[in-house]
Amino acid sequence: MEKQVHFIHFLFALFCFSYTKFSVAAEGLVNGRRENGSVKLFVFGDSYADTGNWEKFAASWKEPYGFTFPGKPAGRFSDGRVLTDYIASFLGIQSPVPYTWRKTVEKSGLQSGMNFAFGGTGVFDTFINAPNMSTQIDFFQQLLEEKAYTKQDLNSSIALVSLAGNDYTTYIQRNGKLQGLPTFTTSLISQLSASLKRIHGFGVRKIAVTTLQPLGCLPISTAFSSYENCSESWNAASRFHNQKLQQEIQRMNKESRENIYETLDLYTAFMSKLSPAGNMKPNSFLMPCCVGMASDYSCGNIDKNGAKKYVVCEKPDLSIFWDMVHPAQNGWDQVYSSLKSSLHRLY
Repeated sequence: MEKQVHFIHFLFALFCFSYTKFSVAAEGLVNGRRENGSVKLFVFGDSYADTGNWEKFAASWKEPYGFTFPGKPAGRFSDGRVLTDYIASFLGIQSPVPYTWRKTVEKSGLQSGMNFAFGGTGVFDTFINAPNMSTQIDFFQQLLEEKAYTKQDLNSSIALVSLAGNDYTTYIQRNGKLQGLPTFTTSLISQLSASLKRIHGFGVRKIAVTTLQPLGCLPISTAFSSYENCSESWNAASRFHNQKLQQEIQRMNKESRENIYETLDLYTAFMSKLSPAGNMKPNSFLMPCCVGMASDYSCGNIDKNGAKKYVVCEKPDLSIFWDMVHPAQNGWDQVYSSLKSSLHRLY
């Protein structure tokens, strides 16, 4: 249990600081469906979706983050692009501008939508002083009241919702054990459902919500087995969450008599890429590219003299995970390749 609690505290800390003051055109990422630019993407969530809402004190603004793209720290908690960038690319638009940058761009910069996601947040409040999902939706509502987007804009819009991992780490920090987790999951899914309905109530045409990633396969969990084995107890928690989410999405679509809500299966996408093939060892998939040089250091840390206290692998473009929690650009690319066939449901 001591190791499990240590894992949770470190996991939570790494989830907390995210992302990008760098709105990028996702040109050339993939050959997704291209539109005329009329579609808008509104993003709600945590560090797997955030592309810039944290300030520059976040670790994602320090080297070696951004190593692969754009070649320097740019805010994303990865060596390059993240999930939002790939979804935007599929839609044929630029990654939507982060909410905290909305006043620094021309009105034309808002034409792809907006990203309200903040790393470290959840459906409920976490220990991070940042907007939870309800507050992120409040920001969205305020922009609509300010006429930043029209009803016609919303009629051609899609919402991406990607969060919940931080809710579970917060639960464990507060309770210290997994007992009672099913009850918590039920309340979490209920609140998430209400939030999804609220987004749709503003006129958003389609809403895609991600399933929970395999928490037991994150490097911070597999480190205890030298990156050879996933934690089955944590993966079971992820699967239970996803089962309840799928059931609720089916119920909501039946209730609305439309397929408004879709799930993007991150769990299966990740697991399909974490199985060794041929003579590849399991830890070649589960090992992060960027790690601290000792247990009290993590990717991006330096000492008081400015000396680097981390190491980076030789081939980040082959890594699934960048640091102890977050996927590398290659990881997101691999996940996208698994998700791509299901993304047509967003139209």
